[in-house]
Amino acid sequence: MNRLTLLATAAALILPAALSAQPAVDPVFSAAAVRAHVAFLADDLLKGRDTGSEGHEIAARYVASQFAQLGLTPGGDGDGWYQRIAFQKTDRAQTPATLTVTGPGGASSFTHAGDVLVGLNAAEPHLDVTAPLVFVGYGLDNARFGLNDYAGLDVKGKIVVTLRGYPRGLPSEEGAHLSASKAQMAQAHGAIGMLSIGTLQSMKARPWARMVQFADEPDFTWVSPDGVPFGEAPGIRASAALNDPAAQAIFAGAPVTIAAIRKQADKAGGKPRGFALKTSVQIKADSVSQRVTSPNVVAILPGSDPVLKDQYVVLSAHLDHIGVSPVKTGEPADKDRINNGALDNGAGIATMLEVARAMAGSPDRPRRSIIFLASTGEEKGLLGADYYARHPSVPISQIVGNVDLDMPLLLYPFTDLIAFGADHSTLGPIVAQAVAPMGVKLSPDPMPQETIFVRSDHYKFVKQGVPAVFLATGYANGGEKAWDAFLKDAYHRPGDDMSQAIDWDAGARFAQANYRITRAMADGDAPPRWFARDFFGDLFAPQAQKAAK
Repeated sequence: MNRLTLLATAAALILPAALSAQPAVDPVFSAAAVRAHVAFLADDLLKGRDTGSEGHEIAARYVASQFAQLGLTPGGDGDGWYQRIAFQKTDRAQTPATLTVTGPGGASSFTHAGDVLVGLNAAEPHLDVTAPLVFVGYGLDNARFGLNDYAGLDVKGKIVVTLRGYPRGLPSEEGAHLSASKAQMAQAHGAIGMLSIGTLQSMKARPWARMVQFADEPDFTWVSPDGVPFGEAPGIRASAALNDPAAQAIFAGAPVTIAAIRKQADKAGGKPRGFALKTSVQIKADSVSQRVTSPNVVAILPGSDPVLKDQYVVLSAHLDHIGVSPVKTGEPADKDRINNGALDNGAGIATMLEVARAMAGSPDRPRRSIIFLASTGEEKGLLGADYYARHPSVPISQIVGNVDLDMPLLLYPFTDLIAFGADHSTLGPIVAQAVAPMGVKLSPDPMPQETIFVRSDHYKFVKQGVPAVFLATGYANGGEKAWDAFLKDAYHRPGDDMSQAIDWDAGARFAQANYRITRAMADGDAPPRWFARDFFGDLFAPQAQKAAK
């Protein structure tokens, strides 16, 4: 049975009662209202809404004013709209970071943003680490999928070398999560550093030039209320990504060539075996850190059911973008460098605000309470959502589901949606049935190589045990062409502004779809539940009640 058939079958079995309370008539959603929100958020005056910037603060006040106008309840710190987060921002010092390889062929030195991308370590502003190297294949360790790339290898006190991505044939969302957890796995085995090299798949999906484009972005992490910067793998002191010249240097004298390793990795189920390399590296990087603050904006619509109102559904969208691009040598002084973020993610915030408007104005209020979260720091690593999921307005056990809205591509009349994460919980069938009356279908992930599942805010709720999906417009009816063009020409560039041929009717339709989805989550007799024996449900919510699949 294929994925879509399975979703339809599950919906038919699970959801008639769950959706019985949904209103027969949807509110009217206005293309002009969606446009007005995006126009404000994407205005040049906000200068790209970078985390910690004045432009983001203005955007946060705009969202809070909208929440207040709708009569929602503040869900931030104290009695306010804002959950103020302290971030540690780490920039590169003037001295370029270097990676020096020593081995059978002598010593070779590489400079950051050339053929290496050296990571920063805020805990060590004058980082200087030297250690031998061990190749560990993909660097994955997970018994459920039979992965044990560290078997027989001693990496304690050493720097591991991993292939980017995960083995072909592994489910894409599970593989994306495991790939995102490599540093924690390396730390658990005693490594002190990690280098990554490309596979044929990963280099095609993310060419080196694209990686270098963001090489000098500052590093951010949130700071806990007791003043400690958060780190998922603090034992990994040094890290770097390597282009081919640097990769060839670290494999000098190795029994297997990189070409042979890549060829094996490109086969279905290919899992290159690890071995100790004959080289060592010294990684040096100087950095400067400072503290900045930036708020999540949080509002709550109390539920109407005397029992279910103590359960909460979260509708989230990130408010931040990437700010203003630095001046590059040879560029004209008047070149547009403001990354306005109209679709990424002004469109997501506009959708959330219009759903909030419709919910607040509905004569029959939703049964469960709804949290509207405009998060900060998404572009810095999903940081605002991570902080909120760990420090929520209500106990995390009372949050029963999350739908995240990130970069809906409103450039064509969409007829399908992609619900990343839909296979793992009853949210998949809930979403499918909620949008079916609109003539909208769910489609599978069309770009699994981009590991989208771990690159949007919903993932941080998943890691706290909450069933969650991320919704985007799909590839049907001209979507694939629009996505390809946007990712090539406008994504994280000044071209993502109001000059695009945005289909505002599609914006109103996307708001309607998300209203129906949120309503179904809030009004169903049963809350969203992980499917039995699901990887993420078992990993992050082992004690939670599960649903049959």
